[in-house]
Amino acid sequence: METKTNIMDTLRARGFIKQTVYEDDLYELLGKESVPFYIGFDPTADSLHVGHFLALMAMSHMQKAGHKPIVLIGGGTAKIGDPSGRTDMRQMMTDEVIKHNCECFKVQMSKFFSFEGDNAAVMLNNADWLDGLNYIGFLREIGANFSVNKMLTAECFKTRMEKGLSFLEFNYMLMQAYDFLHLFRNYGCVLECGGDDQWSNMLAGADLIRRKEGKPAFAMTFQLLTTSEGKKMGKTQKGAVWLDASKTSPYDFYQYWRNVDDGDVEKCMKLLTFMPLGEIEELCSHKDERINAAKARLAYEVTAIVHGEQEASKAQAQAQAAFSGDDANMPSMTLPQGVTNIVDVLATLGLCKSKSEARQLISGGGIKVNEDKISDIAYCLTSEQLADGFVLHKGKKVHVKVSVQ
Repeated sequence: METKTNIMDTLRARGFIKQTVYEDDLYELLGKESVPFYIGFDPTADSLHVGHFLALMAMSHMQKAGHKPIVLIGGGTAKIGDPSGRTDMRQMMTDEVIKHNCECFKVQMSKFFSFEGDNAAVMLNNADWLDGLNYIGFLREIGANFSVNKMLTAECFKTRMEKGLSFLEFNYMLMQAYDFLHLFRNYGCVLECGGDDQWSNMLAGADLIRRKEGKPAFAMTFQLLTTSEGKKMGKTQKGAVWLDASKTSPYDFYQYWRNVDDGDVEKCMKLLTFMPLGEIEELCSHKDERINAAKARLAYEVTAIVHGEQEASKAQAQAQAAFSGDDANMPSMTLPQGVTNIVDVLATLGLCKSKSEARQLISGGGIKVNEDKISDIAYCLTSEQLADGFVLHKGKKVHVKVSVQ
């Protein structure tokens, strides 16, 4: 009889797990029964981004192994502020905006795991139970279990203490711990997962359940998605890399992964694709120009998960066309009429985040229009280019076909 792989072994082999609590007991539990687990998401935008990708993949692996995902939207905690990894308080949000963002999240999350069938995922909003809390009752039931001295040693509070920690923010740990307790009592949730920057808050919740209910509860954090240099992935000159095609096009999404550093390819393949580990190891065994094949495969697989195989194939064809000079399949952009100066063109198309950056790029020889290198910041498009369109090259990696409205 075939032995079923424990999901912790799968997550460890692919590099997800950073920290756990009561690890041996959690391993045994995950190996013998279906475990409801939750991860919290801030509803602060109408799209998820690359920073969420790793958590979504972990949830997918766990659901496939028979465990039940609970998506907890922080509609209540979004009304205060999470001090973890932040230097300022988050913006207050209306219920209508939060509801809209949740609907957008569910569409994107459905590409990773299912909200139907066996061990179907559920989406909950903590505003449903936090909004109606009685303050005195909350202090008596929850606040009495927390030591202020111990809370102040948490890393998330220490970093905020330097600039000032409001009492509103100080309550965040209690709120998140209460979320876990509520999910334990009402949904049988015994495991909270999330990014490693949430470790202190997650421990607080597991400890609260053990104190209040006298039963086991667990926390497991995942590695943050960072480059080999320790910087967070998912940022470009244009800003965040979003999962929404209207915010980050499938082509730009593909190109982001196609251009990751050589040293990050294997890690990204393990964390962000479903490719077998043996295949990943073989593809990434080359340290010369053959690593480019692995990068292209990474870009295709990740884009296919988020945008579907059709869009991934289209983005792949556009990328190949851009490098081969195949204008017909090259990614295209539209320039409004009246924009002719090359600095304005780059800024208007979003290829440079500012005009000063555009000037610097032009002066450094990084811009070509068709096959002509542009070195004069006063250069203006010709009447022929405006009428027929042109190919704009930015460095060695960005090549777009531009037409004028």
